[in-house]
Amino acid sequence: MPDDELDELYRAKPGDFTAVRSRLAAQAKQRGDAARARHIEASRKPTVAAWAVNRLVLSRSNATQRLTQLGERLRAAHAAMDGEKIRELSAEQRMLIDELTRAAFDAAEMPDPSAALREDVTATLQAAIADPGVMARLGRLVKAERWSGFADFGVTAPVSAAARTAKKPDKPEKPQKGQVESARTALADAQRAKAEADAARNERHTELVSARWRHQEARKRLDATERELRAAEQAHDKAKQTSHDAAELVKKAKAQLAQTRTQRS
Repeated sequence: MPDDELDELYRAKPGDFTAVRSRLAAQAKQRGDAARARHIEASRKPTVAAWAVNRLVLSRSNATQRLTQLGERLRAAHAAMDGEKIRELSAEQRMLIDELTRAAFDAAEMPDPSAALREDVTATLQAAIADPGVMARLGRLVKAERWSGFADFGVTAPVSAAARTAKKPDKPEKPQKGQVESARTALADAQRAKAEADAARNERHTELVSARWRHQEARKRLDATERELRAAEQAHDKAKQTSHDAAELVKKAKAQLAQTRTQRS
């Protein structure tokens, strides 16, 4: 079945992806399904992070359902401006993402993922909760996803009880034209400021991931250098002992030579 074919393709390890894609496309052609063969051939190879998430949702049937339901409840809480519920669901969201991130690496048989890879998987799961479009692509992802901050919800700042329960005035005053223009200007300024803040946040996030990767690589190089240093120290100690032993042999040989000369004279 077509879905089973794509499941097999996106469940395959990245190193096997091309071979599996070629085999599935060839099988589709053999059964006369040229359109399906073209669709398979056009499938793009996923990054390691995307593959780990795909593997998670294809091997753990309730993962997508749990992410979807949590996203729906979060959107409802934000729409209702229910600060207490938002805080409760935000805590649940952190626990779910932590759980599914671990499950993704277990499914991918990756016991020690890098910090950058873990960050990409976590960000993709977060994006799936916030963005139904990302949710719809789970199982067929080709790259790590990142939530831009412009979905239906995102901020989890507390909403005051007064703001939730305050009644509207019985007869609200009609705003003046100048007030409307002022409000529109304020809204435009706020939206621009939010866009700039989101862009800056994304830049800082990229820098953070890059810094973590550099730190990890530097630690690997340091470990390798320390191993080389220990090996050099051991070789030096061995050479020093060999030199000392050779010096003792020379000393003994000289003494024996001197003794032989004395006996001959």
